[in-house]
Amino acid sequence: MNPASPVTFTDNGASGLTETDARLLERFLDALWAERGLSDSTLAAYRADLKGLASFTSARGWTLDAARHEHLLEYLALRVRQQARVRTTARLLSSIRRFYQYLLREGLIDEDPSARIESPRLGRPLPDSLTEADIEALLAAPDASSDIGLRDRAMLELMYATGLRVSELVALTLPRINLRQGVVRVTGKGNKERIVPLGEEAVDWLERYLGESRMALLKGRRSDAVFVTRRGAAMTRQAFWYLIKRYAGEAHITRPLSPHTLRHAFATHLLNHGADLRALQMLLGHSDLSTTQIYTHVARQRLKDLHAAHHPRG
Repeated sequence: MNPASPVTFTDNGASGLTETDARLLERFLDALWAERGLSDSTLAAYRADLKGLASFTSARGWTLDAARHEHLLEYLALRVRQQARVRTTARLLSSIRRFYQYLLREGLIDEDPSARIESPRLGRPLPDSLTEADIEALLAAPDASSDIGLRDRAMLELMYATGLRVSELVALTLPRINLRQGVVRVTGKGNKERIVPLGEEAVDWLERYLGESRMALLKGRRSDAVFVTRRGAAMTRQAFWYLIKRYAGEAHITRPLSPHTLRHAFATHLLNHGADLRALQMLLGHSDLSTTQIYTHVARQRLKDLHAAHHPRG
């Protein structure tokens, strides 16, 4: 196709686009909506991404369907120079690819100019964690003088002591806990079973909860679940997430928090105190050591912070 001169076209919110680009964009978005039922916000994100590209190509005398491989590379490089985040660039490229795949499928172009563009490497985000002081404040937040508070304290203590996944925690049944030996038997991902030590503190709180509060919450009802609600049902992941958020507020913890954060804290604090990576892999139930190695980066950053804060030449 020949380069098209920019023509101002205002329709369907696509102001500033050439007439050709506006029509292509609306046709693409209509197809996305019809084929995938995407939400308005997702369609708006596609529109914004492609309008940015259209403005770039239009300023150079090209319509979107005439853009070549080098034009797309130039545009992505410009966005990087404008300090677009890696994830933003990756999402932008995803939008561009889907658009040109659509044009190719519809016979509107002969070759996909985005086909040979590599996605930026996102890198694996470091898991959020809590300091040991944060953990102490969180564990102390429930009112252990009440049945509910004692249950919640036992749950928090158990999760921090073992690093269980939330799904593993709420699925615990009585036969899987051995307080005399101080261990819990867990069935994790892939139906793989592992034995995890509890530690004295978690054992103490579990003994108190099982001996004092659990039967009071059941009110004569029968259940194998370790942690139960006032209605005698097993605790759910959603209910525990709500409890974590509430107790974090009471403990004045302002950083983002989820039930999984306790699992991250368990792993990070063990490594900070000299735990072996292979042992941590077994405790967490990771099938691949590379999954566990993400925590070494967290622990390494902690060591760097300590060095910077306390070493005379830090």
